Formats: sequence, structure tokens, C-alpha cells
Amino acid sequence: MSKKTCSFCHTPESVDNRLLAGEGIYICENCVISAYKIFFGDDTEESDEHELDMELFTPKELKKVLDEYVIGQEEAKKVFAVSVYNHYKRIFKQHKVSGDDTEIQKSNVLFIGPTGSGKTLMAQTLAKFLDVPIAIADATSLTEAGYVGEDVENILTRLLQVADNDIKKAEQGIVFIDEIDKIARLGENRSITRDVSGEGVQQALLKIIEGSLVNISPKGGRKHPNQEFAQIDTTNIMFICGGAFDGLEDIIKKRLGGNVLGFGQDKRGKEENKDILNLVEPDDLVQYGLIPELIGRLHSIATLKELSKEDMVRILVEPKNSIIKQYQKLFAIDDVILTFEDEALLAIAELAIKRKTGARGLRTIMEEIMVDIMYELPELAGYEVIITKGVITKEAKPIYKKPQKKSA
Repeated sequence: MSKKTCSFCHTPESVDNRLLAGEGIYICENCVISAYKIFFGDDTEESDEHELDMELFTPKELKKVLDEYVIGQEEAKKVFAVSVYNHYKRIFKQHKVSGDDTEIQKSNVLFIGPTGSGKTLMAQTLAKFLDVPIAIADATSLTEAGYVGEDVENILTRLLQVADNDIKKAEQGIVFIDEIDKIARLGENRSITRDVSGEGVQQALLKIIEGSLVNISPKGGRKHPNQEFAQIDTTNIMFICGGAFDGLEDIIKKRLGGNVLGFGQDKRGKEENKDILNLVEPDDLVQYGLIPELIGRLHSIATLKELSKEDMVRILVEPKNSIIKQYQKLFAIDDVILTFEDEALLAIAELAIKRKTGARGLRTIMEEIMVDIMYELPELAGYEVIITKGVITKEAKPIYKKPQKKSA
């Protein structure tokens, strides 16, 4: 005898999931509750809301937190801080305005900026500060249901796992989808075959971004009829999409009537491109390959600039968890003082810019520089290790200095 399953979500009957039987059909408890919410509203929202209330921080307070970890990108930090504030104000404080049926839409965000400019770091920083779960996914690994790859719904599974399987907490979390530009749909003349990794994935993302009840497998993987599901409401989940959008500047220039061809354009183009992304409009993103429905759900657009050499140096030393501070702490544990000369910091920044990896490449460069010194570190107790420009360019060894003992 086959196991009874819900006729709506196909969840099998179990001790924790009882079924109501009709004439040839069955419905589970979760679907009954969902149906009640759809027809009569959720009477439990108001009481649950107070239990799940969180302290709201103003946009200025949120930007101040970002300033401690993210160097530069002032305008992007401001846009993001306002979006996060409005999002959680909508969740926790909307009920305070009585007698008004106006429904505030959630503030999803689109980050546009080069690799290593701080998109992921900004999302992680505020998620940690607000103590909300965050799931980070790469759009290039996602596929439509039924294709080989990772289902879009698996992002929600990841969010639930980060929230320690607390559905209510997950429903107020953040999802960051990187490389969203890599799933721009193909041009009309490129192929007549189905675009598995492009438009289809955008359509699948649209369903969860706009707010819906989604059945997910708590353990991840492909869904099948004989497994139990958890149901997540994505209405209050904040979605952040990010991408480099290489070539978007040319689309904007074309719309503005700018010439992107001809002699002498390369030098001038680099200067113009620094700020031209600030002029991006939804139609430019449609032309790039994002579907209009998806763009319509990403209400706030924050553009990030390419990091300068000076920005790179500041990233090395200024943030609370800067790479230099981390290494200095590692050395201090072994009773060793670590010092970087200013010229050495500039050389590291120049190397990162040359490699075109943004701030993300700074750690890789540091690992390459420090590995030999770290190998000998336990035997250097009581010394000061000084890193010069020559160490970065591999033309010299670090300076090992034994501090002079103070005379009595």
C-alpha cells in the first residue's frame, strides 16, 4: 500500500505531518495553515512580531558600522544602509501605523561593481552586526528545477541551516547572490536551445525574491515526492544581488550618445567609466540581459567604484579586522613584533591592482610574502620583523631586529 501524500505539496504523511482526507485528495497541516493565511490573513503575525522584534539602527548608525570594515564606496554604503533600515522597519514597525492599508514593498538591492570592491563584505558586515542569518550563493552554479546543478530553492535551505533550522529567524534573514551578471540571458540570435543557466534561472529567482511560500528540503539536494519539506515564506527575506557587469558602461554611453570607439578613447574612457555606472537605468540592465521582472524586484541600485592604490593601502591597515592587524596579532602570540614600512604597503597595493583582483587579492599576496617568515616564527620570540619594499618585490630579506634592553 502506497504512503499517503499531500495533494498540494506532496509531503508524505507522518507523525509530525498529519493529513486531512477528502474525496480522493489529502491536505497537510502546513498547506491548511497557508490556505488560512491567504484567505483570512495571519492573526498570529502581531503576537509573533513582538517576540521577534529587533533593535532598529538608523541609516547613519549602519553606515558607521560599514565604515569600520569597508574602505571607500561612500555612496554605495549610504544606499545600502538606507535599504537595510527600510527593510527591517517594514518588518517590525509597519504595524504601528494604524488605519492605513498601504503596503510597503521590501527593499531588495542590486550591487554593481568590479571584483573585490566590497560587495560581499558589505552584506556580511551588516548581517553579522544585526545578528541575522545570511546565505551567500554564486548565480553561476544555479539551474532551473529539472536540470543538473543546484536548484534555486537550495539557497533557502542554506539560509535555514545558517539559522540553526529556525524558520522564523530564516524568514528575516539575508540572501546574497553573487555573479548575477553571469546569468544574463543570451542574445536573440545566439541559440534557439533552452538557456539553462540564464533566463530560466532568473525566472526561478524571481519567484523567491518577490515573496512566496516555498517548500524546501531541510537537508538540501534535489526534491522528491517521498521526503519531508519545510515551508519558508520569503516575503521578509532581503535579497541582495551583485555583479561586475563588465561592458555595462558601453551600454550607458551608447544611451547617452557617447562615442566608445576611435583613437584616444581608451585613456579618456577609463576616467569617464569611474562614475558612469552611477547613471545606470533599468533599461540599461534589460539591454545587458536581466529580465525586466527581476530588475523590478531589485528596487535599490548601489554602484561601487574600482579601488585605487590609496584605498588598497587603507584596506590593509585601517579596518577593525584588517589583514595587517591579523598578522600582527599572530606574531604577537609568538612574542614577535611585526612592522610594515609605508613603501612596502604601497608595493602590495600596486601588486593587487596589477593582478586585477581587487581587495580580495590582498590576502593571497600577503600569504605569499609571509609564508617563509611564518615558518620560522616560533624561533623569533623577542624579535621585531620589519617588512620593506624589497621583501615585496623579492629583492631583499626581512629585517630581523632584536630590541635593545633598557638599562636600569
